[in-house]
Amino acid sequence: MTDTGLHTRIDFAGGADLVLGVVGWSPQKSLWWSGMLIGWIVAGTIWFSWSAVLVFILVSAVTLCLGHSLGMHRKLIHESFDCAPWLERVLVYLGTLVGLGGPFGMMVMHDMRDWAQRQRACHPFLSHQSGIARDFWWQLHCKLHLDQPPEYRVPDRIAQDRFYRFVEWSWMAQQLPLALLLFALGGVGWVAWGICGRVTVSVFGHWLIGYFAHNDGHRDWHVRGAAVQGFNIRGFGLLTFGECWHNNHHAFPSSARLGHAGQMDPGWWVLKALERIGLVRNLNQPEDLDERPELERFSRGSDQTQPFDPRSPQPDT
Repeated sequence: MTDTGLHTRIDFAGGADLVLGVVGWSPQKSLWWSGMLIGWIVAGTIWFSWSAVLVFILVSAVTLCLGHSLGMHRKLIHESFDCAPWLERVLVYLGTLVGLGGPFGMMVMHDMRDWAQRQRACHPFLSHQSGIARDFWWQLHCKLHLDQPPEYRVPDRIAQDRFYRFVEWSWMAQQLPLALLLFALGGVGWVAWGICGRVTVSVFGHWLIGYFAHNDGHRDWHVRGAAVQGFNIRGFGLLTFGECWHNNHHAFPSSARLGHAGQMDPGWWVLKALERIGLVRNLNQPEDLDERPELERFSRGSDQTQPFDPRSPQPDT
């Protein structure tokens, strides 16, 4: 299987450019995250309880693992496994609750960044290589306006899905049903930690892992000709549900398994469990994908690369 999604969703005809552009403040992004942060600090302190912290941990785990990693990233964006439409919608809805955006917005944000990083040059907003302080401000409070952006086409099966269209239109408001449930069960403290605190940490953590995953860490793979390389961030496999193995992901974008030999990938564990009970199928792994001529593998014990052979075993890390 080849990673064809970006090629069919992004159209560079007409002289589109991913280098020239300006970064400007985005009221929606900035006020959304800042409001959640303030709400968490104020209400989460006044109505603090350990049960609220437990709610924060449990709801974060469900939305980040099942929603963001499996639903939004591995399924909706990369189509790395198959499942029934109802299950896909449930997973994507949980991903919307993370607070990063709706299904269409997440696809556009992800695809534009991934496609840009595969080119020979791209704007520093898309590469995460402008310094940690500036990148924090840019990613959580600003938006990139390209001079000549490419045309983006959401696939028809998603764009015409009434449920996805509704969730995209109302993605911020989708926190309200969960907030009402948490308030009924545990009061203001549960809302402060289960909504405000969770969204604050999830959005910040998504940015922070993304920043380091494009700047520093371990690499087994090199994508020749790409402006940006991905890095594996050791020690964060459990906390990120496998999303920290970004060098692996740059090498095999359509793989449902992000962690290779010895690398913890809870998202993959969940997928295998769902496969055993018949809810998911056709889980792509690196060895199932077509050879990429531009992909090279670092020789063990050296900084030299060699062409990737899909029949060779995965590296131990």
